Amino acid sequence: MAIPTSVASVDPLWVHRDAIVVDGHCDTLGEVLQGVRRLHERSTTGHIDLPRLHEAAVTAQVFACFVPVDEYRRGAARHALQRLDAFHRALEEQPDPVHGLRLATNAADIRQAKATGQVAGILGLEGAEAIEGSLELLRCFYRLGVRVLGLTWNFRNEVADGVSEGAQARGLTPFGRQVVEECNRLGVLLDVSHLAATGLRDVLEASRHPVMASHSNAAALCDHPRNLTDKQIEAIAERGGVIGVTFVPSFLVHPGSAASLAHVLDHIEHLLRVAGVDHVMIGSDFDGTESTPHGLEDVTRYPAITAGLLARGHDELTVRKVLGLNFMRVFEQVTGG
Repeated sequence: MAIPTSVASVDPLWVHRDAIVVDGHCDTLGEVLQGVRRLHERSTTGHIDLPRLHEAAVTAQVFACFVPVDEYRRGAARHALQRLDAFHRALEEQPDPVHGLRLATNAADIRQAKATGQVAGILGLEGAEAIEGSLELLRCFYRLGVRVLGLTWNFRNEVADGVSEGAQARGLTPFGRQVVEECNRLGVLLDVSHLAATGLRDVLEASRHPVMASHSNAAALCDHPRNLTDKQIEAIAERGGVIGVTFVPSFLVHPGSAASLAHVLDHIEHLLRVAGVDHVMIGSDFDGTESTPHGLEDVTRYPAITAGLLARGHDELTVRKVLGLNFMRVFEQVTGG
């Protein structure tokens, strides 16, 4: 399909609905597991459910399985499996599977979802705590459909150290290097958000495939420990990876300031300048943050990002890359299809 480049001739809503739109990170499965929300029913609380994903014309959503720290003592794998089960039960119970939710394990599944009007759900683990030091468990999670692995949350685990470990944080452990190698072999996309700088460096050196920072912003605009320096942004891009701009207010603006859609667009534009147009995406962290930027109160506001980027003078191809094509390139290279 020929994509026009004249911004003046483009209808933002048409572009948004025609594009492949991917959100690289949400924590909605925790709400589903707790019974706060049914994935296939529209809710007046939280940020994401299937009807609102459809309204927002989101093609694919990465559903993270986060294990809260207080669940470690009862078994991180157990809790992650419960979140995966919540997703699979939602698949089984949805009233209209033909136009509803489908599991996506490769890029072809996402394209098929776009063609049929479905939403593709991609499963991820937010932190390797869930594999409990076992490559066998990693392979079992893969068989259940997991295609994204966040190597750490904020703290130390068997794989590496998270950003909260501070200046003395270590990089990949010997087991961590085995995990990177096995994910490369299986076709699991490595997510480096939450990794300490030493771990990010080691992963970029060890991985044969590009990586994703699913929900990390630019430290140059907001100096938060979870944000990436320009050198880190460049290093991820040089190895073919992609970085998802997140909506968490504390990652967008300094404490005491009010976050808005404009700040999200500022971070996207900074990443476009530093990384290049092929290495930027969106990773909202919806349902993983209590507050949201003004203008991005829930997933239904996604078209405002498309309109905002076009209004700032970005051509249609660049906007489509940010919305989903950049993720698709990396996901296809890692998982196939």
